[in-house]
Amino acid sequence: MPVIEIEGVTPSAILRKELAEAGKPVLLSFSRGKDSLAAWLALRDAGVQVIPYHLYLIPGLRFVEESLAYMADFFGCDGPILNLPHPSLYRWLNALTFQPPERCHVIEAAKLPEFTYRELNDLVRRHYGLGDDSWVCDGVRAADSPNRRMALKSHGPINANAHTQKVVWDWRKADVIGAIETAGVRLPPDYLWFGRSFDGLDRRFLAKLKTYAPEDYQRVLDWFPLADTDLYRADL
Repeated sequence: MPVIEIEGVTPSAILRKELAEAGKPVLLSFSRGKDSLAAWLALRDAGVQVIPYHLYLIPGLRFVEESLAYMADFFGCDGPILNLPHPSLYRWLNALTFQPPERCHVIEAAKLPEFTYRELNDLVRRHYGLGDDSWVCDGVRAADSPNRRMALKSHGPINANAHTQKVVWDWRKADVIGAIETAGVRLPPDYLWFGRSFDGLDRRFLAKLKTYAPEDYQRVLDWFPLADTDLYRADL
């Protein structure tokens, strides 16, 4: 498989081989996107036991929950994929994003915590009874952007302090799509609607949700009632 090479940076195939040889389960930060899906497939094919978890931006979106159920079934998980609040959800709420005035004092009184990704990883490790040295893997790739390539060149795909690894860091988009097609796994509807996985409250996502998943669109407005103003601005 042709991959990106960066001098002095360990190829991802070696990372996956070493994880398999260690014989311990790894956690996977699973966004439902194509890159994290490719990471799951690559780890599985290397013989690594994968325990996925997902971070939701809006509670109870039907298309998200249905795609998680499909992935759990496809990969033969013992139960549903652990689904936790994304740090952005609490950050948006604490910033009173798209909130009407009458909700603001309630949200401020709630004093919602804002977890870091590292704290969430530690919580998931404890949930599954894994040690602090258990690896958390993701699908971040150097080819995604110049900034990610520079970060990987500077720091590599392994963060020994946080115990995280980028296990397909050197894959190109063609490698990702090829792995998904070969496995016969279905991408979530996000890619038909948005061309990417759902990750925001702006009109790129809301306009399509309003058309293709009106119940989920309303669910977004239940949490962020003024989010539809972005659609009105686009019309104007």
